[in-house]
Amino acid sequence: MNERKYDLETICANGGYSPKNAEARICPIVQSTTFKYDSSDAVGDLFDLKAEGHMYSRISNPTVEVLEKKIAALEGGLGAVATSSGQSANLISILTIAEAGDSIIAASNLYGGTYTLFSSTLKKFGINTIFIPLNDEKALEEAIKAGGKLFFAESLSNPSVEVLDIEKAARICHKYNIPLIVDNTFPSPVLLRPFEFGADIVTHSTTKYIDGHATSVGGIIVDSGKFNWEKNGYKSISDKDPAYHGLSYTETFKEKAYITKARVCFIRDLGNPMNPFNAFLTNLGLETLHLRMRKHSDNALKIAKFLESHEKVEWVNYPGLESSPYYELSKKYLKNGASGVISFGIKGGLEASKKWIDSLNLISLVVHVGDLRSSALHPASMTHRQLSSEALEKAGIKENSIRLSIGIENTDDLIRDLKEAFEKIE
Repeated sequence: MNERKYDLETICANGGYSPKNAEARICPIVQSTTFKYDSSDAVGDLFDLKAEGHMYSRISNPTVEVLEKKIAALEGGLGAVATSSGQSANLISILTIAEAGDSIIAASNLYGGTYTLFSSTLKKFGINTIFIPLNDEKALEEAIKAGGKLFFAESLSNPSVEVLDIEKAARICHKYNIPLIVDNTFPSPVLLRPFEFGADIVTHSTTKYIDGHATSVGGIIVDSGKFNWEKNGYKSISDKDPAYHGLSYTETFKEKAYITKARVCFIRDLGNPMNPFNAFLTNLGLETLHLRMRKHSDNALKIAKFLESHEKVEWVNYPGLESSPYYELSKKYLKNGASGVISFGIKGGLEASKKWIDSLNLISLVVHVGDLRSSALHPASMTHRQLSSEALEKAGIKENSIRLSIGIENTDDLIRDLKEAFEKIE
């Protein structure tokens, strides 16, 4: 099918795969490491990047390719590369652009694992990260002037659910000729398509809403194809690559230069592709994404309003609430729903928060988010426990912060579970 002709709902169900006569209607799992060829020259052309095709499943695979094509179409991009995890996607999205000695810019309210990746692990690659407050125009301009080669932020932050002003960030980045990378995990392309507001690269942890069933770890990078790497002086993409006999990605692959390099350099060398079985399961979840995201959003708004009115709740962050400082941005960027994650604080601090979580029955304590089943977590003592007090504060995480991931269950059942847990704390 030609995905460009169809709505997101149709692409979710049918995109990425067009079976020929008498072929399997459902995309099959090609659980093979290797592929057969008819001639030596055919293999040589593949490895010289002169021909399209699958060399080895460490680099690409037919089942994984279906998922890549579908998500690229959903985001409105020209190409995608699926990875073994969301962290892999974020890492490769950076390494494709930045090298040792470079600096990058990132919003300070990132998910804890991503924050640690940028603040600690990337340092070992020789890449420095300048962290700035979300939606701070002056700080972003100063960081760019200090040498930042790209800006990375989450469209809807984990776990503080703050909304990135994508259009403003893109305008500033493009004023200084640097790319904007947006992690769009929480909204998914059903609720938000960052390319429509000027983003250049989008990443996802497909482990979350795209899979939706807590079965498959994975990630993906999607390229808009709109950033001019050669014109803007990104030699790491435009210069000749000795690993491919002096090939220049911008000269050879034009608007697909970035996403091609991500695959044939970093997926090839770091060896972190998505495996075919996980791609099959993720695609299965993706087929109902458009249905689930609306239900997640509707349920979360009802739960957020309940929490906002509860006497034992100190504060609630959910961009769909009129009381949210991000409500206006939510109306602009999240018109079809603000996703299923709520951040809120319980009166009584850390101990009351932990007791409340331990008292839940239907809602599970899991180190996960974006599942069709509801779950709760205490970020400061769990997913973000490696962050300093200062970093926690910059990330918008308090001692009593609870991350509540609302699923697609009946809301009356969920509210009853929440009420019973509140009754167990002082």
